[in-house]
Amino acid sequence: MKVKQLAILGSTGSIGTQTLDVVRSNPDRFAVYAICAHRSVDLLVKQAQEFKPEVVCIADESQYDALRSQLSALGYQGKVWAGMNSIVDMVTFPSIDIVVASMVGYAGLRPTIAAIEAGKTIALANKETLVVAGELICELAQKHHAPILPVDSEHSAIFQSLVGENTNEIEKILLTASGGPFRTYTVDQMAYVTAADALKHPNWDMGQKITIDSASMMNKGFEVIEAKWLFGVPAEKIEVLIHPQSIVHSAVQFRDGAVKAQLGAPDMRLPIQYALAYPERIVSDFPRVDLFAIRDLTFEQPDLSRFPNLRLAYEATNKGGNMPCVLNAANEVVNLAFREGRCGFLQMSDIIAQTMQKATFIAKPTYDDYVASDSEARNIATTLL
Repeated sequence: MKVKQLAILGSTGSIGTQTLDVVRSNPDRFAVYAICAHRSVDLLVKQAQEFKPEVVCIADESQYDALRSQLSALGYQGKVWAGMNSIVDMVTFPSIDIVVASMVGYAGLRPTIAAIEAGKTIALANKETLVVAGELICELAQKHHAPILPVDSEHSAIFQSLVGENTNEIEKILLTASGGPFRTYTVDQMAYVTAADALKHPNWDMGQKITIDSASMMNKGFEVIEAKWLFGVPAEKIEVLIHPQSIVHSAVQFRDGAVKAQLGAPDMRLPIQYALAYPERIVSDFPRVDLFAIRDLTFEQPDLSRFPNLRLAYEATNKGGNMPCVLNAANEVVNLAFREGRCGFLQMSDIIAQTMQKATFIAKPTYDDYVASDSEARNIATTLL
């Protein structure tokens, strides 16, 4: 059995650390060839000490000396790099089989494109890559024969439900959402919530940015856009269902009326392992779903008046072009501002909507257009704060 060599982008984040859990449990199947982080030097050093990758990279170049010094003290003999150009170079190494794309936000786009152009298998956890440049990413993946395997629990569930269906027509994708911590809040109540409140997700342990996106339902809007590109289904055939128990991770309804769903405990290691081992299912000690212990599985329609970010995501993908890129850029600005106390929870949606109205629309964007649109939208949203 060939051991698959991994490059993990964002190794110190939630997905990255759980990917390393999977590697730790399956040393006969997976090895870590390269790791990178944004600026978490201490944890990155610990990971390098344990997994002994060939390359360790830090995105924030100001942290390079600290990283190199700590690794040198441990006798590390591999390559120590810094900066975005180094990350782009890192993912193209011939020895790498799978690139786990789990960097946060827009920053993941450029290295993911480089990995695709190098023909790597992409285990995609960075949904913003497809949100920002879905059409470009799909064209490049097809051109370079680079498989994209979803790591998001919802898209993994859809992917698993489609295995074996070949050309059978999808009637509808049923994309589930927990509803987040404010599922039952009124608009008046949400006007006073804080970042600390929003970070208390009822079911999932995720990074801060994605947890805030989950609370505002922007994360689910992004997943609608991601599903459109991953599965070739128009947005009007993607229906969001609020499912507070987070047991049904998503489902597919076919033209004969049959619905196939994937169920599991809310544990991201399962979809990560499935993507890394695909098409094989391998043994794990992950929590099992006890159907006898589950009292209810409930489903609700999302309330777009209370969670307008979901509506804005549908509007962006229906308009197409660079508008999803604008949506993402504005969201990254207000998400950070909310976490830092510079923006109210409800104000986030208002600023995103205004940014979408003010930004230059490009119907057929190139990569350079995406870069320019991201910059313009960030400037607009920052001015509106």
